[in-house]
Amino acid sequence: MRVLRITWRQRSARIALAVLAVVAVLAVAGGALALDDPLAQHPADMLQGPSAAHLLGTDYLGRDVLSRVVSGTGLSIGGALEAVGAALLVGVVPGLASVWLGPAVEWTTQRAADTLMIMPFTVFAIAVVGALGNGVHQAMLALGVLFAPLYFRVTRAAALGLKQAQYVEAAELMGASRRWILRTHVWGKILPTVAVTTAQVAGQALLVVSSLTFLGLGVKAPAPTWGGMLASDLGYLAQQPWAPLVPGAAIMITVGALNLLADAIRDGGTQPVTRTLNALAVPTSSVPEEPVVEPAVRVEKSEQTEQSEEAERRVTTG
Repeated sequence: MRVLRITWRQRSARIALAVLAVVAVLAVAGGALALDDPLAQHPADMLQGPSAAHLLGTDYLGRDVLSRVVSGTGLSIGGALEAVGAALLVGVVPGLASVWLGPAVEWTTQRAADTLMIMPFTVFAIAVVGALGNGVHQAMLALGVLFAPLYFRVTRAAALGLKQAQYVEAAELMGASRRWILRTHVWGKILPTVAVTTAQVAGQALLVVSSLTFLGLGVKAPAPTWGGMLASDLGYLAQQPWAPLVPGAAIMITVGALNLLADAIRDGGTQPVTRTLNALAVPTSSVPEEPVVEPAVRVEKSEQTEQSEEAERRVTTG
């Protein structure tokens, strides 16, 4: 795909993808890569600083911090991806339906999106978890529903522009089905926009997931999560003031890489348009000047002819 090739050429995109690749490996195989059991307690080594045995030190129960950060990647990233998947399903499908299925569906979906946008994330998630139980799937479903209006709006805006395109109108006049038009002419055009939104929503979802686990929602202790580690470290800042930096840095680096990737995809999607406009613009210096045409025949008056004309004017005026 052309947008992906242009995105890959950008250094920021390659850096972001490299960081996210490391995070993905830790999310999938973090438990196997951990140097120690993240749940193993060592009372003799409580609140120890970095050492050869514990590269990032230990927490208030003597558990290895590095092993807990590595093992907690899967739950933190997995929860954010689950929320993004729910938002994609709940947001993109109604966004396309609001454009193609008539005024009734359009009005209903827009009112539902407006209602969800005014709800606070944390309060709604707490309410859902309280009603359905304190589980990661319940909390992520709540987040996905609240992130869905973002997908709904960008998908609807992109689909409205494409619906008025001449090739889409021509396909409709020729009797093409809506499914064929969406698959052939619409989905490929809105995919870069959806990809940018997905990268942004993933970063926001990770922040919200970390906030919920910080409050003890979604994932129960002692399962390691980045937000849960932040919550436990705050109670021992006097003994280890640097302890929250480790899970906090993991969250910040991952969110920063996702935002960097979103910017790169956005730039990759706009570069072809920019080059087209630059090609159509003709610089002033390149416009050739109008050539000066010399007369083919030049008639010059002789001195004798001028004297004769002067004598005729004198006789006439005399």
